[in-house]
Amino acid sequence: MERQRTADGWAPSGTPFTTDAGRPRPRLEVADARPPRPDVQVSRGDGGRCQALHGRREERAALDGLLEAVRGGESRALVLRGEPGAGKTALLDHLGGRAHGFDVSRVAGVQSELDLAFAGLHRLCVPLSEHLPRLPGPQREALRSALGLSTGPAPDLFLLGLAVLGLLSEAARNRPQLCLVDDAQWLDRDTLTVLTFTARRLRTGSVAIVFGTREPDPAPEPAGPADPATALTGLPETVVAGLPAGDARALLRTAVPGPWDEDVLERLVDETRGNPGALLELVTGASPAELAGGFGPPGSRAFSGPIQDIYRRRVVRLGLPTRRLLLVAAAEPGGDPALLWRAADRLGIPIDAAAPAVTAGLLRIGDRVRFHHPLVRSAAYWTASPDERRRAHGVLAGITDPDAAPDRRAWHAAQAAPAPAEDVAAGLERAAVRARARGGAAAAAAFLARAAELTPDPVRRQDRALAAAHATHRAGTDRAALRLLSIAEAGPLDRHRRGRADLLRARIACTTRRDGDGDAAALLLEAARRLPPEDVPLVRDAYLEAIGAAMSAGRTGRREAAAATRSAPPARRPPRPADLLLDGMTRCLTGGLAAGAGALRAAVDAFGAPDLPDEDALRWARPAGLTAATLWDHAAWDAFTSRHVRLARDAGRAAELPLALTSRIVAKVVAGELDAAAALAAEVETVSRALGEPSPPYGALVLAAWQGREADAAALAGSVAAEAARRGAGAGSTVGRWAAAVLCNGLGRYRDVPAMPADADDRPGDVAAEAWLLPEYVEAAVRRGDAPAAEAALRRLGEVARTVRTDWVLGLHARSQALARDDADADGRYREAIDRLGRTPVRGELARAHLLYGEWLRRRRHRRAAREQLRTAHAAFTAMGMDAFARRAARELLATGEHVRGRTAPAGGELTAQEAQIVRLVKEGLTNPEIGTRLFISPRTVEWHLRKIFAKLGVTSRKQLRRPPSPADG
Repeated sequence: MERQRTADGWAPSGTPFTTDAGRPRPRLEVADARPPRPDVQVSRGDGGRCQALHGRREERAALDGLLEAVRGGESRALVLRGEPGAGKTALLDHLGGRAHGFDVSRVAGVQSELDLAFAGLHRLCVPLSEHLPRLPGPQREALRSALGLSTGPAPDLFLLGLAVLGLLSEAARNRPQLCLVDDAQWLDRDTLTVLTFTARRLRTGSVAIVFGTREPDPAPEPAGPADPATALTGLPETVVAGLPAGDARALLRTAVPGPWDEDVLERLVDETRGNPGALLELVTGASPAELAGGFGPPGSRAFSGPIQDIYRRRVVRLGLPTRRLLLVAAAEPGGDPALLWRAADRLGIPIDAAAPAVTAGLLRIGDRVRFHHPLVRSAAYWTASPDERRRAHGVLAGITDPDAAPDRRAWHAAQAAPAPAEDVAAGLERAAVRARARGGAAAAAAFLARAAELTPDPVRRQDRALAAAHATHRAGTDRAALRLLSIAEAGPLDRHRRGRADLLRARIACTTRRDGDGDAAALLLEAARRLPPEDVPLVRDAYLEAIGAAMSAGRTGRREAAAATRSAPPARRPPRPADLLLDGMTRCLTGGLAAGAGALRAAVDAFGAPDLPDEDALRWARPAGLTAATLWDHAAWDAFTSRHVRLARDAGRAAELPLALTSRIVAKVVAGELDAAAALAAEVETVSRALGEPSPPYGALVLAAWQGREADAAALAGSVAAEAARRGAGAGSTVGRWAAAVLCNGLGRYRDVPAMPADADDRPGDVAAEAWLLPEYVEAAVRRGDAPAAEAALRRLGEVARTVRTDWVLGLHARSQALARDDADADGRYREAIDRLGRTPVRGELARAHLLYGEWLRRRRHRRAAREQLRTAHAAFTAMGMDAFARRAARELLATGEHVRGRTAPAGGELTAQEAQIVRLVKEGLTNPEIGTRLFISPRTVEWHLRKIFAKLGVTSRKQLRRPPSPADG
């Protein structure tokens, strides 16, 4: 087991870096604006994990060059200097992670230890004390005294410097040494003096010392006893500046997935000058509306902290006209200088009022109005009185063009309103409609919430509060939705409003509770019953949501939920696509697939109509896709899952994106497009990490099963089973059984395939994966000699095939008939299966038909015909990456006497999952910035990946990636 050395001895390499409170220290990708780490570790760099960084290509190249020089026998020193939050700690972490073959010592300065002599040196050198005996006597005793290992006079700093240099050199006899010194500005004076003395005398011997230290604060306090500004002078230095604009935008999109207002994005990047720590701090706790539309006051009301106080004092010291000008600039984040001067003129602010703020470095006025830092904007806004803020917003509302920026004008008018006003609230309501049409759910919710606050009429206020609560729930902020719901419920509600409120509470409970989707269905059914029956569309939609929740929970409760929907009022004419879907699902779940297939078919056709509103397509994407899959209609299923992903991206529904991508993965896998599915699975992981919410790995499990990756599938199956048990999601266990069956049939382990449930004939409505299991049951039962089980599954599959009658299911039925009955008609049935499946996109099932036909022919000693089928199957499996089935086909070919070549890896190595994903997006025609937005990385990182991709594939341009098009890139 790999180990790391600490001041207390040896510990497992998985021991996390800890703070002085003993808590694991989380990492940021680019910067860590949290308090410094008072820890030290000496760890082996072998196999260390390198943190992913946004951008920093030049800095990383310099650090990699330092490591290579030290590996070659040189010694180096380097200072990383930058303002707080610039990313120095992240770069030091990156360097430590790349130091393969090194012993890595880490120490961080602690402000509370500034007056403790040699405190930092003690934490750095004690783990290396085993090398003390090899130092010259005077140096050894000086260092022992400084470390408190012996008593004696105060050590001489010159001897100490030599001792530390010798200690590192002795340690480097075994392995190169890398010392990472973070927050050097908080090291005690003696430690900093000794370490800089040592760093200046490094020549050879494979030792590197890298310091991270801060630039002075914007309004610095008197320097501490250890001043790195002078102590580190003369050492090689790299200034860690802010991220370039593209990388900063990528960082923000990673931190907060979803739609961003480009003006807000540009303002944050510009005012922080790309400082990653400042960027992450600003968006933490910011409202979605502020980020998605810029509709919110700058910063937080809780304006406290040392740096905030510095800026507040600098603003307060300015004259009144200058403070008023800064207030107007802070209240209007668009940064239009013409608008600022027009507002100043209305307020009687002289033009020279800007000079003191510009001279003080707080404000810049050019083509745009820019603050030195976002905290200056917050200070200028929140140090003003409420009356002053309302007056500034009122003037801005009066001069904002109602045609060019109606939403901004409505927002300013709302901020200026001292009391409820119907005209202002109505303007916000109209702004919400426009925002919703643009897909801006968060901005629409913010407009409606403020409109409710400003509505004087109690009944109308209830309506707007309910609308705001629904919009806020759709925007993904359930806590705020509940607050708005309580506003709506502050007065008596009629039955209609009470029903809408109950339905929203049920929906919120479905997304927040962890007791299982079965309970979610019960909550939605109860809410549906309480709705007034005359509100037909709302009642029917509630029942459809309940049915969907019941289906997600598996078979438990499906019949009960479907029976309850019979009390729903009949649909109005003409029926909506959702009405057709509800009727079809109800009939299917109560009377079987045959009873509901016609209505389901009509629903699929309706959801495939080109004029279907995007809002309906997104809202019902999941049940519509499931219905298409249940009808074995791959073309519709493929179109619905593709649309679901696109609409979720366009609408900024980041929380819904993993679910949409998972459905898309399964559709791609069934089509045999495993490379495309792998790229989508990588995207699920990326989005889930960005959201901080783990997503059940259903798609990854199905992909691993079809690829034949047994170990990966076993690990993923465990995660899926745990999630299904926690949530009571029976659909998850069904997917797990299907994946296990495919994997075991591919591996030839037929006895491990789960048996078909004994009550299968008593279960109506074979939904998607439940029916897809039937051909797997047939194959496994035949191979293990269980004829009754094979016949039972075949009979059930025949009922589905006769009901649905698509080439996909008819082809699988013919294949299963040939396999199970093995009679004189088997040859014709295999040919029928190949013919039917060949007319569909399900290439994996087609290849399996060739495999089974070839196996059947070989057992009848038709070797030449068998080889033809088996060659076709092997080539298809190999091309798709279905390795377990490819090995099975290879074994059969060997039994016919034909030698099979192994799979040849592409020159230069295979693409990683993210590289394959980038290739797919290039083939879709996306630019580097668009790819970066999709994958939550910067355009420069995309460019870096593309260079690696070009080298691996032997191409030189994006055009070569686009042709010839691969069927796996859809």
